Amino acid sequence: MSDFYNEENKMGTMPMNKLLLSMSIPMMASMLVQSLYNIVDSIFVAKLSEDALTAVSLAFPVQVLCMAVGGGTGVGINAVLSKALGEKNKEAVNKSATNGIFLMILSSLLFVFVGIFLVKPFYYMQGTESPAITEYGIQYLTIVCCCSIGIFTQVTFERLLQSTGKTVLSMITQATGAVINLILDPIMIFGLLGFPKLGVAGAALATVIGQVCAGCLAVFLNYKFNKEIYISFRGFKPDGKMILKIYSVGFPSIIMQAIGSIMNYLMNQILLSFADTAATVFGVYYKLQSFFFMPVFGLNNGLVPIIAYNFGAGKRSRMMKAIKLGILYAEIIFIIGMLCFILIPDKLLLLFNAEGDLMEMGQVALRIIGVHFPIAAYCIILSSSFQALGHGFYSMWVSIARQLAVLIPVAYLFSLTGQLSLVWWAFPIAEVASMIMCTLFMILVHKKTIRHIPDNV
Repeated sequence: MSDFYNEENKMGTMPMNKLLLSMSIPMMASMLVQSLYNIVDSIFVAKLSEDALTAVSLAFPVQVLCMAVGGGTGVGINAVLSKALGEKNKEAVNKSATNGIFLMILSSLLFVFVGIFLVKPFYYMQGTESPAITEYGIQYLTIVCCCSIGIFTQVTFERLLQSTGKTVLSMITQATGAVINLILDPIMIFGLLGFPKLGVAGAALATVIGQVCAGCLAVFLNYKFNKEIYISFRGFKPDGKMILKIYSVGFPSIIMQAIGSIMNYLMNQILLSFADTAATVFGVYYKLQSFFFMPVFGLNNGLVPIIAYNFGAGKRSRMMKAIKLGILYAEIIFIIGMLCFILIPDKLLLLFNAEGDLMEMGQVALRIIGVHFPIAAYCIILSSSFQALGHGFYSMWVSIARQLAVLIPVAYLFSLTGQLSLVWWAFPIAEVASMIMCTLFMILVHKKTIRHIPDNV
């Protein structure tokens, strides 16, 4: 195993554009598949009824919170482990992996508690007009939370693969989970091939079965191919210092995504004051935007370990080139997204059987919200760069400001006019504020950290 630490990892030697594309394209492809199954999941549910689609949409804040804990912890593991690889610190590499897995288990137990005790109060608090929405939502979210071990296992072990540059293997696990979910969705929702018709509960079961299968595959691929990490729990004791290191990077990411959950919940409350359909539009928007955001998150998954590795290895110019290329590719993706939202919103909404108020409200919403995509590309890449460089709290403050200090207050103030169309303008306004903050923080990071990094090319 020592050979891996004596030889330079490809993240420190391969030409940067080739490296970023080779690490990111598999992740972008798998995240694109993931976004497709998120969309298809809702398309199938929409065929049941608009109430079923609304119920699944209202579950999104809790699902975001689950992904926040898993994904944020994964970001911490990824950054700490990749930096240790760059420093050729074998002990730190292995400690970060084992303590990360320990945190994964604790996180899944937390969401079992949520599923058993908190899902019902969550839906009763929504104040929807239809009792069916509450009933469908409780069925769906209870299953998703109580079986969250699948998504936590998948995310954690995929991050271990990404940390050592094995993004193709990570892509395989993500794609496997997504494909299994796509196959099982219509079978379990509509009762095909002899299965009972389970409706919304079937959508939840298809999701968690896909996650469990992907998680098991990710564990196997790490055991079989990830020789740079040695995982053993013999005599294991949680390492407080290592957990602190993981969360010093990962906790801001958890907070950022958890803030997204709070924002989502509060925005739903604002929109429900107009009509249940307005909240459905918001849920549909989130499914559609994932078609563009998820590939950029895949780009991030390839970018973060590259930045962290070259930071640890003292290769400043390679690190900066990675950041610039990340911004360029993210902008290309989001400009395409903006054009789709502005030019063909009706075609996108027809995927969800939209008609009447849902079609009318949805077209206005997508055209307005889509304007902010190119600004979001810049902000997402800089926020990930802060995390990889050990300044994750800057990303957290940007997220707090954008979603809680700007977006929700602006949306609420605009809602007082009684014009739903004005509420959607809160998104572009909040993103401009985010862009300003990201730029100022990047200047600080350059002064504090980047200019002090040696350039051992």
